Amino acid sequence: MIGNIITGLSAAPIPPSVTVDYLVVAGGGGGGGGIGGGGGAGGLRCTVTATGGGGSLESAITLDLSTNYTVTVGAGGAGGDNSTRGVSGSNSVFSTITSTAGGAGGSGQTGETQQNGLTGGSGGGQGASNSPQNNAAGTANQGFAGGNFLSGGGGAGGGASAVGGNGSSALGGNGGAGVATSITGSSVTYAGGGGGGAYQGTGGSGGAGGGGAGTGNDNVGTAGTVNRGGGGGAGGYNASGANGGAGGSGIVILKYVDTKTITIGAGLTGSTTSASGYSITTVTAGTGNVSWA
Repeated sequence: MIGNIITGLSAAPIPPSVTVDYLVVAGGGGGGGGIGGGGGAGGLRCTVTATGGGGSLESAITLDLSTNYTVTVGAGGAGGDNSTRGVSGSNSVFSTITSTAGGAGGSGQTGETQQNGLTGGSGGGQGASNSPQNNAAGTANQGFAGGNFLSGGGGAGGGASAVGGNGSSALGGNGGAGVATSITGSSVTYAGGGGGGAYQGTGGSGGAGGGGAGTGNDNVGTAGTVNRGGGGGAGGYNASGANGGAGGSGIVILKYVDTKTITIGAGLTGSTTSASGYSITTVTAGTGNVSWA
């Protein structure tokens, strides 16, 4: 009798699902002003080609159909003014995946308040000080540390694939490079660090992947590229106006079989294309829910 009862039991039905590859890039940090440090790139997590921080490629996730999943695209942080560091970016989110905001670039020329760069997905570079400072760390498997201030040049922001460069005599450090991924079918580089500022010299270049260039003298650092998660470039030296550039906003890209249909909810800005049996949804701004059927 017991055997018959067990034999008669049926397994619980497996809910229908979709497997999703993703790229999730957070907003980049703003560059510091006043011989500042470059902003750190937004943290980068990806299941296609490569991921950030030198980590192992992440795995696609399997999600239930007809279920809402949160998506947030992190904004870039504002640049700092002549005597303040920038502002760190904002996190980007897809379901259980969170990429950490890029760290703000440090600031503080001689005679002004000196503020360290901040840790983040990639760390912000260090701004001016009377002695070298410890660089700001990145987040494991998302990005790298920022560079240090040395001899009149601000440290650069870290990128998803490289540490930000140190400053040198009258030269800002060069931003850490980002990571290239082909999740859309074409190789695109994301999450480069911002270049460091300089004292009466030349600012550092922005890291590949949307990092903004730093500057010297009284110029304003270049902003990170929108939807690349690049750090903002740092400002140079002046009594006023040597501001850092803003960090670039992040992005969320989702890839899944084209037999499934996505719904992009209110509050999100996004679009979907199809190629070679897959649909690719790119979300460029906002926060809200997505679901599949």
